[in-house]
Amino acid sequence: MQTRLTQLLGIKYPVIQGGMAWTSDAVLAAAVSNAGGAGIIGSGGRTVEWTREEVRKAKELTDKPFGVNVMLMAPNIGEIIDMLCEEKVAFVTLGAGNPVPHIEKFHAAGIKVIPVVPNVKLAKRIEAAGADAMVVEGMEAGGHIGKQTTMALMENVLPNVKKIPVLVAGGISDGRALAAALLMGADGVQMGSRFLLTTECPAHPAAKEAIIMATDTDSVATGYSRNLGVRCLANSFTDAYTAKEIAGAPNEELMAMGTGTNRRGILEGDTEKGTVMVGQSLNVLNDILPCKDVMERIIAEAKEAIERVKNIEF
Repeated sequence: MQTRLTQLLGIKYPVIQGGMAWTSDAVLAAAVSNAGGAGIIGSGGRTVEWTREEVRKAKELTDKPFGVNVMLMAPNIGEIIDMLCEEKVAFVTLGAGNPVPHIEKFHAAGIKVIPVVPNVKLAKRIEAAGADAMVVEGMEAGGHIGKQTTMALMENVLPNVKKIPVLVAGGISDGRALAAALLMGADGVQMGSRFLLTTECPAHPAAKEAIIMATDTDSVATGYSRNLGVRCLANSFTDAYTAKEIAGAPNEELMAMGTGTNRRGILEGDTEKGTVMVGQSLNVLNDILPCKDVMERIIAEAKEAIERVKNIEF
């Protein structure tokens, strides 16, 4: 299955793994890359030393391309970028800030740049600035979200970006969704939630079980009315947070309330007082498999879906 994305990154399948905070480590990233996609190490909330160690560990675990997700609002962003340029990872995905000032430095180090964008205006700017590809991420995604749905972003962005590959993210949890994105004109997809439910992912077993047991109505977006939108599973924490949001609590109070809850939920397994950030397409997330098996299923489902479309008579 070859697209502009597979050609750009030198991978077998047009699937990259989302750079999820606390769970996207070297083991997961390498497993996804070995399975034919492109794994990503998440540097958000991490030290330069931790990120460097994970990059070097991933190089030992795979000879395939992998990347690092960079949170541009991180206090140690300068040191993170310098280190990645020294380590010469294959590519970076960039979010939570303006990626344009950093493109030239990454390119000088031979690193491909793939920003995550939420709208047409930024997509056009990113294309003009020389990015190698981009991810358009809809509000169905787990974690921090924008204002448009995945379908709306595909409708709005794909006809307006022609020069570089465009990946789609947000509620992309199986091969049917990959096929849909390709049929819409995308060059690939980014998946996060599906790779949470893998044997290689370090997420706490209780968090994985919470995702498996969840149904389509168990997803909630907290902070959405304040431009602080975060999608996760509904629980007692999200109920309390939403109550304060509705009551008019200051943004600073809401941000303080949410600090540390992601780690508490996804790593420590407190699925009531912590947060389990996961996308909205929950009903297909119902088993834990090795990354290799997940990837093989995704591709088989995508091929089957595309074949069905071919058989439609017009």
